[in-house]
Amino acid sequence: MADNAGMQQGSPAIGAAGLVPAAPGAGGTEGSGAAGGSARIAVKKAQLRSSPRPKKLEKLGVYSSCKAEGACKCNGWKSQNPPPTPPRTDQQSSAVNLQEPCRSCSHTLGDHVTHLENISEEEMNRLLGIVLDVEYLYTCVHKEEDADTKQVYFSLFKLLRKSIVQMGKPMLEAQDSPPFEKPSIEQGVNNFVQYKFSHLPSKERQTIMELAKMFLNQINYWQLETPSQRRQRVLNDDAAGYKANYTRWLCYCNVPQFCDSLPRYETTQIFGRTLLRSVFTVMRKQLLEQARQEKDKLPPEKRTLILTHFPKFLSMLEEEVYSHSSPIWSQDFLAGASGGQIPIRPGNALADRPSELTSDSGEKRKPTEPLPHEDSKRPRVVGDIPLELINEVMATITDPAAIPETSLLSAHSARDEAARLEERRGVIEFHVIGNSLNQKPNKRILMWLVGLQNVFSHQLPRMPKEYITRLVFDPKHKTLSLIKDGRVIGGICFRMFPSQGFTEIVFCAVTSNEQVKGYGTHLMNHLKEYHIKHEILNFLTYADEYAIGYFKKQGFSKDIKVPKAKYVGYIKDYEGATLMGCELNPSIPYTEFSVIIKKQKEIIKKLIERKQAQIRKVYPGLSCFKEGVRQIPIESIPGIRKKELKDPDQLYSTLKTILQHVKSHQNAWPFMEPVKKTEAPGYYQVIRFPMDLKTMSERLKSRYYTTRKLFMADMQRIFTNCREYNPPESEYYKCANLLEKFFYTKIKEAGLIEK
Repeated sequence: MADNAGMQQGSPAIGAAGLVPAAPGAGGTEGSGAAGGSARIAVKKAQLRSSPRPKKLEKLGVYSSCKAEGACKCNGWKSQNPPPTPPRTDQQSSAVNLQEPCRSCSHTLGDHVTHLENISEEEMNRLLGIVLDVEYLYTCVHKEEDADTKQVYFSLFKLLRKSIVQMGKPMLEAQDSPPFEKPSIEQGVNNFVQYKFSHLPSKERQTIMELAKMFLNQINYWQLETPSQRRQRVLNDDAAGYKANYTRWLCYCNVPQFCDSLPRYETTQIFGRTLLRSVFTVMRKQLLEQARQEKDKLPPEKRTLILTHFPKFLSMLEEEVYSHSSPIWSQDFLAGASGGQIPIRPGNALADRPSELTSDSGEKRKPTEPLPHEDSKRPRVVGDIPLELINEVMATITDPAAIPETSLLSAHSARDEAARLEERRGVIEFHVIGNSLNQKPNKRILMWLVGLQNVFSHQLPRMPKEYITRLVFDPKHKTLSLIKDGRVIGGICFRMFPSQGFTEIVFCAVTSNEQVKGYGTHLMNHLKEYHIKHEILNFLTYADEYAIGYFKKQGFSKDIKVPKAKYVGYIKDYEGATLMGCELNPSIPYTEFSVIIKKQKEIIKKLIERKQAQIRKVYPGLSCFKEGVRQIPIESIPGIRKKELKDPDQLYSTLKTILQHVKSHQNAWPFMEPVKKTEAPGYYQVIRFPMDLKTMSERLKSRYYTTRKLFMADMQRIFTNCREYNPPESEYYKCANLLEKFFYTKIKEAGLIEK
């Protein structure tokens, strides 16, 4: 975009195609100077990191206190021939002499850098990067005229200076950490798109999403005005609140664009409605004005988008930003239509995948042969739904116009639905990677493996880091890695034992700020697909007390299907952990399983609706009374079902007999009385509507059961509650199944339901 090199910051003419941020101290303008400053810093770091080791030690010695014996208080080596202030990295100098004395304390340079002699080259380069950031902030402090901004620069300067002395990582010390407000600006704009435009056709909605993406990118590179400038422009304003947000923005968003030793965040992801309100009016005015000025430079396809649609989009968004009752800023916001998340920074597909990456990554498993059509072979029985009706309902389910895709914010969406949609859009990627001793190391693979080691170390603090590193880099182990924006955010480390027919899952984790998004479920589903392709159908893992719940949701249980002789001596045993296993079904497409279940639910729902429409048939009124008839049997009224209208005494007698038979059954003992809290402490937290045979007897005695349906519903609740609370292998679960079968036999014998 060479045409736009001289434009001010936040220009809409650049659109979503990568803005050039303004450097700290640049006075709120943007252009080639800012970009050049950033490039110069990168060049200086590259030059310094390629210097000889003595030269690096000399550079770090300037920021290292004297380590000589005695009480030397020198806080940094000073050359006899002092360089400019701040020192210039591109200055040519003679060979470094570690015996050269310090101008301040007279001790040698070697005395100042003794603690650096044995550190790795990587760690030294990291410290040198901080050194250059310190020198850059030193320049910013001296050039900056605004007092508030200068104070922030000086605080960051001291923080980085301290990190060099202590050889640690810079950690901003603040009362609160990002995000500072929820929902974020990004989420609010996403909610706005769904709230206002979810009804539009797909093509028009895509245009709106492009406008939203453009707007969010503008905010991420917008230069905030200083608190003093804002006070002059806006008199009645929350000055303290704006100053706090301005300070956070400098520390977490603006300065880290150039000082990459500091953690960097996107403005739209850590700030919310408060910051957006403070900048929206000015930002909207400048964006539209600059768009009009630069309209002749815009490509034709962008011109209509920016000059026609963008002003309308901003006007509608402005109403929601300043409205006190707008629903888009509620954390409980739900949208029924499919707007989809706005991919602000979509991940790029890898054009040159390394050889260590398996060809399976990102592909869906395909069946080797079509499944046989069983409908023609299976004998039809009474009660089967006609094939014509099923085909008709299926047509409505698969028609995109007939059933919109569930929103990510829907309460009924599957756990992995958001992750699956992000993968479809290219926001996240899955790759099976591993270290190799036979092939030339690939930089991208090694970077990802290091990222995985960091994720596992942070999320599994009780596991020794050396042990994690050894297994992640062990060629016998592989890791299914989850990549987002080019960085690792999660993974599952595993070792396959093809000869034994199982795989051991060693580590499984997703970084904390990316959890509760369905990534863990989608990771496990991809791992299942990968193993079905490789014909390994059993997982084994040792789960600690915090992971048991996750693995249960993924289909694992304590009932191990693999014979003990197959895995003893092969897998690692962990003290205090529980061995769990999962048997895979090759007929199930796991990554699409929730979609299939959702379609099945929709089919059943449609069939129920059609059945209800038939049941709700309106019959003509009774005309017999006009002819002088005074009384008719109730059973003769059209639409009245005879089975529900037995004589009350007869119904009571029948139900009493059935209940007595059930209570006398050998498998009824677990259900005779209400469950005691002392025997099952958490029972009433799981089971909201308990039921037992004693309660049913009391209800029957009080003539509560006026219809067979009430009686059958209570009895069925006993069996359902039992199966919900108890595992399938338990004695209670088996008793429930057997007693349920006996109960329905007695119901049929009594003629209360059709045989």
